[in-house]
Order: sequence, then C-alpha cells, then structure tokens
Amino acid sequence: KKWQTLIEANVDVKTTDGYLLRMFCIGFTKKRQNQIKKTCYAQTTQVRAIRKKMVEIMSREVSSNDLKEVVNKLIPDSIGKDIEKACQGIYPLHDVFIRKVKILKKPKFDLSRLMELHGEGSSTTKTVTEAGEQVERPEGYEPPVLESV
Repeated sequence: KKWQTLIEANVDVKTTDGYLLRMFCIGFTKKRQNQIKKTCYAQTTQVRAIRKKMVEIMSREVSSNDLKEVVNKLIPDSIGKDIEKACQGIYPLHDVFIRKVKILKKPKFDLSRLMELHGEGSSTTKTVTEAGEQVERPEGYEPPVLESV
C-alpha cells in the first residue's frame, strides 16, 4: 500500500528444546486518528528502533519456550500483538504479523526425549524393570469383540 512505511525484521533464535528458528516479522505504519497529512512515513531512526524492538520481542518469546509452545503462540498471533503494543510509543503500527518461520536446525534425534514428549517416558522405565511372563494361547486365537470401548 502507498503512503506508509513497511518495516521488516528477522531473527535467528534457539528454542529450549534445541530447534534453531529464523523468524520474519512485518509491520506497517498507521495514521493517527486526527491526522490530516496523507502520508505516515516513519523516519529511519524510528524504523531502526521498531526493528530492534521486533527482534527483541521475537527472541524473548521464542528462547524461553519449546517448539510446541511457540507454535501455540503463532496460531493466535499473540507475538504480533505484543510487538504492535510495544512499538506504539515509537510510531503507531498496524498489520504486524510473524510472516514466516523457518527451521534452520533440528536437534539430534533422541528416542527417550521423544517418548517423554508424548507422555510415555515414565511407563517405559517400569516395563524394563518388570519381568514379562509368557501367556499361553491356542493356535489361531482371536481376542473377543468388545461392545463398547
């Protein structure tokens, strides 16, 4: 759109579970309510300050959470709203969004951590300590069909 400044920022952040993400943010300057002037251009220093604030908020939100929580934050776009509120004092913004998120590095695959994430971490340790016993069943055994589950 014309007569406004487009402000973009990107940052590389590591999540608590070891993923390296590159996040891209976009925002546009907004006219004040009683503004008569057609344009709402931000000065270079204001753009730099807004970009710095964008980078700081994105890195703070991501570095303190794991990938699952980051995705949950991206869905309602709460990070974009935080940036919009924080930058209001520098220059009023609108349409502030996290435009794109790239996964640059995944952590080394760890089966025990994967099981922990899905909630089977505690049960796998129990089955290892208990000795399994052989159950004798006739050949071609079919378990009975249940009425309800």
